[in-house]
Amino acid sequence: MPKKKKCPLCEQKMDEIDYKKVELLNNFISDKFKILPRRNTKTCSWHQRKVAKAIKRARIVALLPFVPAV
Repeated sequence: MPKKKKCPLCEQKMDEIDYKKVELLNNFISDKFKILPRRNTKTCSWHQRKVAKAIKRARIVALLPFVPAV
């Protein structure tokens, strides 16, 4: 029987994901700056929603780009 995968953010007991932590958010975006799905990042649904919202906020504040540079 396969073991249930645990959310890496739950293991670190992260309740809030700050949009200013760009190093953390870079782990959740692809090379083309798309938000990676849950099946790739192994996060739970609660943390995936928090990560997506933080990435979107970081893009609006210009901490993360919307598209890759040409």
